[in-house]
Amino acid sequence: MTGRERLQAILNHHSDHCGFWHGCPNPASTDHLFRMFHVKDDFELGLRLGSCCRWIQPESFGLYRHPENKPMFDVLNGQKRISHNQDGVFANCENVAEVDAFAWPEEKYIDFSSTLAEIDRAAAAGQAVLSGSWSCFFHNVCDFFGMENYFVKMYTDPDVVEAVTEHVVDFYLRINEKLFAQAAHKIDMFFFGNDFGSQLDTLISPEMFDRFVMPAFVKFTEQAHRHGMKVLLHSCGSIHRVIPRLIDAGVDALHPIQAQAAHMDAETLAREFNGKVVFVGGVDTQRLLPNATPRQVKEEVYRLRELFGPNFVVSPSHESILPDVPWENVQAMAEAAAES
Repeated sequence: MTGRERLQAILNHHSDHCGFWHGCPNPASTDHLFRMFHVKDDFELGLRLGSCCRWIQPESFGLYRHPENKPMFDVLNGQKRISHNQDGVFANCENVAEVDAFAWPEEKYIDFSSTLAEIDRAAAAGQAVLSGSWSCFFHNVCDFFGMENYFVKMYTDPDVVEAVTEHVVDFYLRINEKLFAQAAHKIDMFFFGNDFGSQLDTLISPEMFDRFVMPAFVKFTEQAHRHGMKVLLHSCGSIHRVIPRLIDAGVDALHPIQAQAAHMDAETLAREFNGKVVFVGGVDTQRLLPNATPRQVKEEVYRLRELFGPNFVVSPSHESILPDVPWENVQAMAEAAAES
């Protein structure tokens, strides 16, 4: 069975064995991992470790090519980022006209050529493809205001927040439509990311979530499903209390299952949501992978497999494997996922 066939079986809830994805190692980790596993790049690393899928994020392959190297969303008006809380360009905005007049990104600078080549590379190797623009609208809108300003303006200037959100979401939908028109038949899951949670809870209340997040989220899931793809949402942190909303909105799989966040332990998630959504992740990167022995890593993978069953993808609880994770533990995680 190819990796693509394995992931499709898992997503359709009729697999007889779990899948595995090694994640996307942090740039500070890659040289060491490539050397230890005798590979040239992350694509080869995934094949060596038995990853059933590959994440091909257009933003990592020259998605936005502005002639003056401007970012897709210039949230700080060219200023250097020093904090997620620093004022963005709309920090003091009180009217929608100012939002509409902003220099929003243009589709003419979008380039999917490298992305499409990488999709073909993964497909030829039999891997499932996770792709689509990262579409991190929640992060982008947050940065346009500054985090505290964003949350306050949900109450003081909701029309401004909605206008900024609409512009950001509309651009992502338009460029995803371009990619999907060319490659939807080669993409198994639309993978996009928005970190809705902290270590303890969601960053905003369910009521604010329903108003400022869910309408956009539904648009993304409906777009992907319309093109015949499943939907994988990445959200770090404790998102336990909005998981039912996400399932109702059409999410097919959740990543990365931050094991140490409140109410995100495998026992709770399996008990409440197994069979309703596929889980991708769960192998703790905060404590286990950096500090455990390979045997302990394997035992944790066995435990997760027992809890979630075969319709589950073993993967780190954050895809960005940091330099403090021994390569032996990465190997142990892959080996335990592959065992019968």
